[in-house]
Amino acid sequence: MFGTNGIRGIPGKDLTLEFVTEMAQSIGSYFSGTQPILIGRDVRNSSPALSKAVLAGVLSSGSNAEEAEIAPTPAHQFAVRTLGYGGGIIVTASHNPSQYNGMKVLGKDGVEISRENEREIELIYHEKKYKKADWKSIGRCGKETRVVENYIKGIMSQVDAGKINESKPTVVMDIGNGAQAVAAPYLGERLGCKIITINGQADGNFPGRGPEPTPANLNDLCEAVKVYHAAFGVAYDGDGDRSLFCDENGEIYWGDRTGSLLVDFLLEKHRGGPVVTTVSTSQLVGIIAEKHNAKVIWTTVGAVDVSRAMVNSQAPLGLEENGGFFYGPHIPVRDGAMTTALILEALASRKMSFSKAIGSLPMFFQKKAKYECPNEKKSAVMKYLEAKNKEGKIDRTDGLKIWLDDHTWILLRPSGTEPLIRVYAESDDQEKLDSTYETFQLLVKEAIAS
Repeated sequence: MFGTNGIRGIPGKDLTLEFVTEMAQSIGSYFSGTQPILIGRDVRNSSPALSKAVLAGVLSSGSNAEEAEIAPTPAHQFAVRTLGYGGGIIVTASHNPSQYNGMKVLGKDGVEISRENEREIELIYHEKKYKKADWKSIGRCGKETRVVENYIKGIMSQVDAGKINESKPTVVMDIGNGAQAVAAPYLGERLGCKIITINGQADGNFPGRGPEPTPANLNDLCEAVKVYHAAFGVAYDGDGDRSLFCDENGEIYWGDRTGSLLVDFLLEKHRGGPVVTTVSTSQLVGIIAEKHNAKVIWTTVGAVDVSRAMVNSQAPLGLEENGGFFYGPHIPVRDGAMTTALILEALASRKMSFSKAIGSLPMFFQKKAKYECPNEKKSAVMKYLEAKNKEGKIDRTDGLKIWLDDHTWILLRPSGTEPLIRVYAESDDQEKLDSTYETFQLLVKEAIAS
């Protein structure tokens, strides 16, 4: 039931109110502590109804709960960590299309629970071993109103606000009609930035460019950056935990490139690391870490896996290629607004433009794609692809990562949140990247059609 990043589905189809209530009852039974559980939500049209079903399930297990208003996922996570909660449940589907929703379950530390804990909750649900409180022991509920302010103050405490304020940069933020509408612009203003927003109103229909920022749908952001002579632009996903950046010239960068810039900057402070990242991330991260004599821990794809590896190894830094950056001293979860503040500090400290800072990093070429594939067919497709592959060294950490030489690889993996097969490829040679990608693209299409 738990995929790469929580439980996802379509309300009324996969996520019926009965299912959500019983799952929340199972989660409440799993926590079963004296501290209340925080229930947060994003901007989706179905989130108010689903959050009430979650509340009903938690209370019926005998656990206490408090409801928060709309806020970015990392704001809810930071609230659990710092405001005395025993755990949390966030009603969100992150970057998924507007018809989706889901639940993320947080431990007392604000980080999503481990895969083992997810299986424990699934077992409680399937065996119907959840607690059923009687009228005397049903949980109590209240309201939590401090989430956003607590979040903004927490981020500001982790960066040199004075240095950022001295440079007074103009920043364009594409909110994507998502949850960062209530936080990121206000954070930017407090840091002394002139903030210009597009798609800035929270709207569960995501009418602007949709809830997932990609280079293909950020043209308005790029144009606005050039028109307003901004230092850079940033685009957030639906629940505000991921961010993609473009430089002052309107050129967009994937998260592993901007993440590597931050790793380079922050390892000067957090010497030795380690740095945690996924197998889908650029080899650039390894090169930057090696420069600072820091170790890289490679994980399966998923924010949960990065966060929990950071906790276990006490790593200060983590990142994903999709725009997730994790800053352990704040909280080891991906966080779009925290990442923005760190980028502001890095540029102000180095007195460099975004393009010059990025240009100082070694160059690798990348291609990414996704192909529709029914969930029930994913296993057969992956077996087909492995059987057809005749070259390269294979890494099976997550899907099939095939190294064709020391600097060229392709990763084929089934999505854990959507009915898709995802393809990632990278090389230091553009021609080799193109030919490799074309070959495996045809293989993937052939596998799905067979």
